[in-house]
Amino acid sequence: MKKIILLAVILCSCDILFAQEGSTFVNIKNISESIITEIRYASSFNFVGVKVDGYKAPKCLLTKSAAEALVRVQTKLESESYSLKIFDCYRPQQAVNHFVKWASSDKAHFTKAVYFPRVPVNKLFELGYIAERSGHSRGSTVDLTIVRLPYQKPEQFNYACIDPEGYKFRGSELNMGTAYDCFDELSHTINNDVEEEVLENRKMLLKAMQEEGFVNYSKEWWHFTYKPEEFPDTYFDLPIE
Repeated sequence: MKKIILLAVILCSCDILFAQEGSTFVNIKNISESIITEIRYASSFNFVGVKVDGYKAPKCLLTKSAAEALVRVQTKLESESYSLKIFDCYRPQQAVNHFVKWASSDKAHFTKAVYFPRVPVNKLFELGYIAERSGHSRGSTVDLTIVRLPYQKPEQFNYACIDPEGYKFRGSELNMGTAYDCFDELSHTINNDVEEEVLENRKMLLKAMQEEGFVNYSKEWWHFTYKPEEFPDTYFDLPIE
């Protein structure tokens, strides 16, 4: 049985979070400066409405294989004047615990009108939008979209995430039909209720990611896991620093 070695690296750069027999978690910015990151859970701009536990720095940390695959996706997109934009990567288990606690509290109602206007709070677990464990904690899962270049930063929104006009406030992000982290059937990757342009944009992202080994979670157009995973059965909890 392989021995799992956890290395907590207390460095300003946080290039390596931990390692298992030579396989490391890396900061995506250290291997691709051009990939755009907007790590939502390191701020209050998210469905919880506050900075999430475990996100001490707005960094994207991934297994080496997943990170290298993302760079290949980025290289192809840049040749067509597009770029990846990442919202979340490795997610500590303590962050997942924060989500679970939030969903069971009255605080969940504060962001309902924006992030899940059509889904009852008590259905978030049943419908698969929140779980007690997340693939993100294994280090090979990423939430992302595609933007046109040159990049235009979006506004922080307070409208319903399913609003079809919402894309106008999302800067140069391609119109994906819903905002990121929108808990709704309209966020399902292949949804025939969205406009043709939206479906084509989702298929563009899907194709770009699948070509480099990523598998999409069908209920979230933004959610992809690199296969095979380096740590398929391990859920890490070290904070992002």
